[in-house]
Amino acid sequence: MTVAHENEGSAGTGGTQVPAAVVAVLAWALAVVSVVVFAAARPTLDADQLFFLVDVVGAAVYGTVTGVVLARRVHPVPIITAVAAIGPGIAALSYAWSRLALVRPELPFVGALAPLQNSAWIPGTLALFLVVPWLVRDGTLGQLERIGVAAGTVATVWFWWARTYTDTADLWLVLPVVVVGFLAAAHVLWRRRTAPAAESAGLGWLALGAALMTASYIPLAVPGLPWMLTPLIHLATQAFYPVAILVVVLRQRLWGLDFAVSRAALAGSLVAVLAAGYLVVAVTASLMLPTDGSVAAQAIAATAVALAVQPVRSSLTRRVHRLVYGDGIDSVRAVQNLGRHFAGAGTPRRLLGDLTAGIGTALRLESVTVSRDGEILARWGEPTSRAEEMILDSGTLTVTAPPGEALGPRSLRALGELATVVEAGLVVLRSAEELDAARHQLREARLEERRTIRRELHDGLGPSLAGIRLGLQGARNLAGTDPKGALELIDALLRELDHQVEGVRELSRGLLPPVLDELGLVAAVDELAGIHSNSGFTIDVDADAPAGLSRAVAAAAYGITVEAVTNARRHSGARGCTVRIHTTGDLLTVEVSDDGRGRGPDARAGVGTHSMRERARDVGGVVDITEAHPHGTVVRARLPWTATSPAVPAGES
Repeated sequence: MTVAHENEGSAGTGGTQVPAAVVAVLAWALAVVSVVVFAAARPTLDADQLFFLVDVVGAAVYGTVTGVVLARRVHPVPIITAVAAIGPGIAALSYAWSRLALVRPELPFVGALAPLQNSAWIPGTLALFLVVPWLVRDGTLGQLERIGVAAGTVATVWFWWARTYTDTADLWLVLPVVVVGFLAAAHVLWRRRTAPAAESAGLGWLALGAALMTASYIPLAVPGLPWMLTPLIHLATQAFYPVAILVVVLRQRLWGLDFAVSRAALAGSLVAVLAAGYLVVAVTASLMLPTDGSVAAQAIAATAVALAVQPVRSSLTRRVHRLVYGDGIDSVRAVQNLGRHFAGAGTPRRLLGDLTAGIGTALRLESVTVSRDGEILARWGEPTSRAEEMILDSGTLTVTAPPGEALGPRSLRALGELATVVEAGLVVLRSAEELDAARHQLREARLEERRTIRRELHDGLGPSLAGIRLGLQGARNLAGTDPKGALELIDALLRELDHQVEGVRELSRGLLPPVLDELGLVAAVDELAGIHSNSGFTIDVDADAPAGLSRAVAAAAYGITVEAVTNARRHSGARGCTVRIHTTGDLLTVEVSDDGRGRGPDARAGVGTHSMRERARDVGGVVDITEAHPHGTVVRARLPWTATSPAVPAGES
């Protein structure tokens, strides 16, 4: 198979490279510097440290998402994620700087940085679940969505202003955030139920993520909860929510994002998992070690994280790639999934359609088309973008990526592996079509034989028997008055009856004479020549059939010979014909020629001609009818004589 490659372009347009790089580098720099400063302070474990971990994870995850997405598309969502990355990064650095100032009072800027740990994270983090759910769509905002964006913005500003500059009670501080957050989640859920299938994919995940982010702020207004509960809930939801957004983006192919988001998902998930692992190991080690073992606990946690980096990365890589590129990336898994269609499909056409849909779903394509000789056999989706064409042995596989995207080397490699399953489906379809054609030919051959028998009985034997009956009735009437005349009439009737008996025998021999099974093709042709010679039509036979000739080929060769001899006797005007049967390589050639008047320019193929060609086609052969020189007709059949059924005796010339 070969692939016709199209030029690959950028999956998205309108990106801004420099700001994207600045945001990503700045967010990661804030996260790394914060961790270094925090480690230098060597603080004891408390709730604030867990919130610090939430800020570090948020800066790393959303900084990566913003960097790779904003480079490909300018959109309000990556702008908000940029704020959600820089703000928590500043808050994390502020907290770490303040902790370090406790052991190093000479540090500068403490007074300016310290307040930021409680306020810098608010705008971006709250906007993630109060504003972003209204914006995750590929189209203009409606009136309801614009109201939702405004409400989310107001709730975010309220929380930031009231927490920073007032002593508002926690309940009234959190209540607007919770109400607007759940309204945003409910609106996303409503969109999932009412939007078309193409626009509702993944919205359930987004609704769940927004609801979890909203619910994580409820403990802030509930006093008396364990101190670790709130930050751990925030850490879990901060790790889940980017994935929820990612699912919608990938399943709906929003904003032309594919490869870029896969990198962000991998990096963000890796940071979140390793950070959570560090936290669990550090807390467990601190509880098990003596009170002065905080340094040892951190060392144990760091060692555990270092050992887990590679296996965690490998596992996350497989899962993220499957999310982005579909099951087609894992060729074994994809082929197994497609293979199930072979057992479940009712017809070859349906099988090919299921395989086509399976490839489109596995590789997250826009459309998949399977065609053969210009005829579309199966299609999934509607192509609107540039096509990628793969030439198969039995047809053509054409696919299109979603608008604004192109198939990369990974997807093309997976497509090549899955195309073998489509090739198998095409082979199954071709075999089924050939089987149907063979069944049709067999039905036609049987029908033609029945027509022949009916014609012989209706036009020959039937009227003759009716005439004999009338003659017998006349002989009966003459028996009393003219016995001599009655005897003469009976003699004539006996001769006619003998003629009809011979006609029935000839019809039987024409269908399948016993001598063909008993003595072989040559003996059957010799018998046929003798029968015709008795009636004045001479047949010269030059036959040599190979040993091991299959019954099917022998029957076809004999039937073709009978039809050709019958046509020569009835239509050529010649006194005889010549039958030659010989082998050349793996072909058995049957040739019947006469020196009669030949075929006229307007001659049309009759029943006998169709019968000969059907018999030859049944065994994989062909029949040609040409003009002889200087006059006459030649019927030549070439049949493969390799044994495909029990052989009959070859016979002797």
